[in-house]
Amino acid sequence: MQLPRKKTPPVKSDEKYMRLAMAEARLAGRGGDVPVGAVLVRNGLVVAKGRNRMRKDLDPSAHAEMVAIRRAAHLLKNERLEGTILYTTMEPCPMCSGTLVLARVERVVYGTRDFKAGACGTVMDLSRHPSLNHRFDVTGGVMEKECRLLLQRFFKARR
Repeated sequence: MQLPRKKTPPVKSDEKYMRLAMAEARLAGRGGDVPVGAVLVRNGLVVAKGRNRMRKDLDPSAHAEMVAIRRAAHLLKNERLEGTILYTTMEPCPMCSGTLVLARVERVVYGTRDFKAGACGTVMDLSRHPSLNHRFDVTGGVMEKECRLLLQRFFKARR
């Protein structure tokens, strides 16, 4: 049984941080990885940034969200990232969403939905799953068109 989705409306600063995540996504794309970027923020300060590095690092777990979470935990010297907001250009997958639960991230803001593996409400919803010991708020669709275009252009160029 899923809990009802708690929709969190966008706030003024969401676009500011999404633009930073998009910059990370562009860097990932230039490096040959799928252009997804993430930024982790606490109290209005960027704690860590990440971008897809799966191809670069030959690591299937090197998603943008995972890279940002690992960096933040290392910098903060704590695996619990309470009070943080993760901005990511694409809806997190099950692996990333599970890590967001374990890290106790407070809120996730994403750009475009992932119709194949989105785990924040599109395919499944781990952000509100009643069996898990933490839940996080989700705001989707922030700069959705721009984030989707990054992905579409990347895949079109590869065809």
